[in-house]
Amino acid sequence: MKRGFDIVVALAGLLALWPVLLAVGLAVRLESAGPAVHWSRRVGRDNRIFAMPKFRTMRVGTPDVATHLLADPQAWVTPLGRFLRRTSLDELPQLWSVLIGDMSLVGPRPALFNQDDLVALRTEAGVHVLRPGVTGWAQVNGRDELPIPEKVRLDAEYLARRSLGFDVRILIATATAALSGRGVSH
Repeated sequence: MKRGFDIVVALAGLLALWPVLLAVGLAVRLESAGPAVHWSRRVGRDNRIFAMPKFRTMRVGTPDVATHLLADPQAWVTPLGRFLRRTSLDELPQLWSVLIGDMSLVGPRPALFNQDDLVALRTEAGVHVLRPGVTGWAQVNGRDELPIPEKVRLDAEYLARRSLGFDVRILIATATAALSGRGVSH
């Protein structure tokens, strides 16, 4: 049932939002050199690596690490990128990943391929069996502000509580957080 819900919502979202996707992609290309979409190597279900699309919010040449690990993250984020991150518009291309089955609408946010500490803790907690999500329980409970052990605790809580109703609750909370820009540190 969850996979069917994901497919229907992702397809509807892509069809409804294609003008927004086109406009954001064009704006990214006009603002700075480089591609509009960045394909990030992420850890998916059962710890398999997959390519996750995001609108590019960082300058070309940014080291491939979590933003909080950069010495001066603000030096790498583009002006448009700040807005895209605050509003979560940079995440819209991930609807494609949901459609093809690499991701779900709701689940733990996919770790970067080199976030070994997060991957290890999620594996220990059994969370690695879940398809990663465009949003998740940890996202709506702190986003970038949460330390890794707390993210994993919330991911494990999601694993225990997951249901279609809980997913809808998380999606509604995500929309509210995206509109307010709450929880984004970079």
